[in-house]
Formats: sequence, structure tokens, C-alpha cells
Amino acid sequence: MSANVGAAAHPHHAEPSEVHEQRALGFWLYLMGDAVIFGLLFMTYGIMVANTAGGPTGKALFSLDNAALETALLLISSTTFGFASISSREGDRGSVLAWLTVTFLLGAGFIFLEVREFLGLIALGAGPDRSGFLSAFFTLVGTHGTHVSFGLVWILIMSGQVIVKGLTVPVVSRLYRLGLFWHFLDIAWVGIFSVVYLPGLL
Repeated sequence: MSANVGAAAHPHHAEPSEVHEQRALGFWLYLMGDAVIFGLLFMTYGIMVANTAGGPTGKALFSLDNAALETALLLISSTTFGFASISSREGDRGSVLAWLTVTFLLGAGFIFLEVREFLGLIALGAGPDRSGFLSAFFTLVGTHGTHVSFGLVWILIMSGQVIVKGLTVPVVSRLYRLGLFWHFLDIAWVGIFSVVYLPGLL
């Protein structure tokens, strides 16, 4: 409904629906490629997890409280982005901006906790060069964190477009693709929490 309203209000921004469907399909293909990358990183971690080279293991290094808080922040951010998506379909620009702001803050909190964890491990002498296990850990978790950081930049860009252009058809379409990306990162993190942190602490 909001897409039609946006197209009517800004006819020069209107594009054929087939264009947005093709872009959505292309983005799904990108996410499939990203899933393959994460799959390979998970596999590498599974192979290297026991290769500690006499150094500390996950049980000695990981904090379940920190990982649980990171998980909560990211899962809640997925919910708030869902509210932003609903608001965009209803044509409520103010609500979209509000929910994107909350999502950004939650994502930024997640990155803060992850950077703090990485710096803490390095300060303990448990950096990525310490062992194969830690190299695989930093690569997997760091790759996910890099994706989240790009997602935060994307949220800022989309917020600017919502402010300047309103909820036009192209803007709502881009928000949809950003939502796919953000929810994908949540799924990837659940995998990391389940494969890396929980087994590492048991």
C-alpha cells in the first residue's frame, strides 16, 4: 500500500515492479554466496578448534554473559528492523526512522561488545597469531562483525534516503533488501553462538 502511495507522490521515482523483483532475486543470490563463505569459515573453525598449540582454549577465554548479551542485542535488533519494515509498508516515515535508529543503536552496541572482547583477548596474549584455533575464531567472528559494521553504514544511508526522498518505491525496495541482509546476519550469529561459544564453554 505504501509503495503505491510513494509511487503516486513521486512519479519520477517510480520503476517497474519487475525491476525490484530482479534486484531482490539478485540480492538473494548474493546472500547465498555469503552463506557459502560463512559455511566455509564454520568448517575451518570446526577443523581448527582443537589446534590450540598449547595455548588457551575457548573455555578459558570465552564469556557466556558477553556472548549472551551480544545475542540478545542482535536478535532484538532484528525485531526492531521488522517494525521498520512494517512501518515502511504503511507509509509511516517517522516510525521507520525511529525503528531504524533503535536498530542502529542495538547493532552498534553489539559491535562495541565484540571489539571489547577482541581487544581483551589480544591483551591476554590470545590474538589470532597465537594458535590455529584463535586464528579461525577471529576470522569467523570478525567476518561477521565486519558484515554488521557494513549493515550499520547501510542503515545510516537508508535513513538519509528516507528523510530526503520519503518512502518511494525504490526506497522501500532498498529497505527490503537491507532487511534481508540484517536478518541473515542474525541467523549467522545464532550459528556462531551455537557452534563457537556454547561448545567452547562446555
